[in-house]
Amino acid sequence: MRALVQRVREASVAVDGAIAGAIGPGLLVLAGIGADDTDDEILWIAKKVVDLRVFDDDAGVMNRSLREIGGSILAVSQFTLYGSVRKGNRPSWSSAAPPEAARPRFDAFVHELAVRLGKPVATGVFGAHMRVSLVNDGPVTLWLDSRDRG
Repeated sequence: MRALVQRVREASVAVDGAIAGAIGPGLLVLAGIGADDTDDEILWIAKKVVDLRVFDDDAGVMNRSLREIGGSILAVSQFTLYGSVRKGNRPSWSSAAPPEAARPRFDAFVHELAVRLGKPVATGVFGAHMRVSLVNDGPVTLWLDSRDRG
């Protein structure tokens, strides 16, 4: 699983001109499900996202987690995180999970985020053409890949 995590002051996702999900301060998580991702990888990314210490403490040091600041999460499914352009200029999506496999895994990811955060997680609409808006805070942007756990 891959996730592009951005610390935001606010973020929203719209489908057909209507807001599907929106948050104030917190994290925008663009999440890609790989063809061979397991439950373990989904759990690892969810735990990492909620526990990331990327919010400033009183001294201005990134030392607080999402839970500590009372922040929110907007999770958006994005299979294009598995796009490969190693050969040519047109991306290949062969490493991304097909929609029928990705949707239940993404739903499980959102559920795990909500459980760990202790409150609902805003989302986009799986498989829809979405317009994501955000005000990046910092900017702080991190790349998480469950294959790079070390």
